[in-house]
Amino acid sequence: MKPQAVEKQRKAVALISGGLDSMLAVKVIQEQGIHVEGINFFTGFCVEGHTHAVRKKHKDKQKRNNALWVAEQLGIKLHIIDVVEEYKDILLNPVHGYGKNINPCLDCKTFMVKKAVEWIKENNFDFIITGEVVGQRPMSQRKETMPIVAKDSGSDDLLVRPLCAQQLPATLPEREGWLDRNKMYDFSGRTRKPQMALAEQYGFDDYAQPAGGCCMLTDENYAVKLRDMWDNRPSREYELDDIIMLKMGRHFRLAPHLKLIIGREEGENNFMQGYKRLFVSIFPTSHPGALCLVDGEFKSDAELQQALALVARYSQGKNAPEVTLNVRQMDGTEQEYSITPMAAADIKSEWIV
Repeated sequence: MKPQAVEKQRKAVALISGGLDSMLAVKVIQEQGIHVEGINFFTGFCVEGHTHAVRKKHKDKQKRNNALWVAEQLGIKLHIIDVVEEYKDILLNPVHGYGKNINPCLDCKTFMVKKAVEWIKENNFDFIITGEVVGQRPMSQRKETMPIVAKDSGSDDLLVRPLCAQQLPATLPEREGWLDRNKMYDFSGRTRKPQMALAEQYGFDDYAQPAGGCCMLTDENYAVKLRDMWDNRPSREYELDDIIMLKMGRHFRLAPHLKLIIGREEGENNFMQGYKRLFVSIFPTSHPGALCLVDGEFKSDAELQQALALVARYSQGKNAPEVTLNVRQMDGTEQEYSITPMAAADIKSEWIV
């Protein structure tokens, strides 16, 4: 009797953001006997990367990388890939434009799926999984834009969206019998109830709550700061340090060439200490207060005095007749100044970024 051929183990790679949808998408495919590994692309714009980890006001929140946590819950290997440099062109020159803020969602999704296509070719995997749901996101997850992602990324019918597969044309893994279409789902719209019910079915009771995705570019306050940075520089080029500092502190644009970043609380002040070699810094010495980083340069003594008075205002000496502050240059040289704190009424609204 001729021995029966052993069927090849099919392998898929999943885009893992750390949210519930990608977590569920992987589980749905695992249930069909597919070997799954994950990819998380690091662009520098992820919320959880800094804000929750740094600020003391978030001390009761778990300090975890949600993508790694999801991989641990699912028992899959996670590949974290740094795309900070490559992503710059996506952010600066999006073919399909921005969403409500500075979020190039359609170009972003296409870019990440394209990178995943390269990855499966290099690693001999069969197809790609995402946690997308028809109608959930206004740019990248509309029924008419989903084919654009598949076409422009080069993934074509190797891109499987298990949570809404029954709403879309059959993919190659379905046609070849690697996946059973009836064991996938037809979720659509912005409601999260079907996902939450499925999570309960799988026994997932702890997962990241959605808030416009993980990306800071969807956050209006962050987008304002990013636009301000671009508007007051010769070019829109940026470095990772730039995008990290946009997440820290209060920002005051005193002049096109001068911005102050004043820490909001102890956690931020501690974090910003690590940037004192990259910026001129100001901090109160006569009273407890916030660290200030100076992005730019003082072109007059009046600008320096204005900055000192503003930093003094955000110290515990704001009601004192005088506050002493230390100005530290990037080379480590220091000088002390004494000044009357700025009155709240004198803080101009147009300074606040």
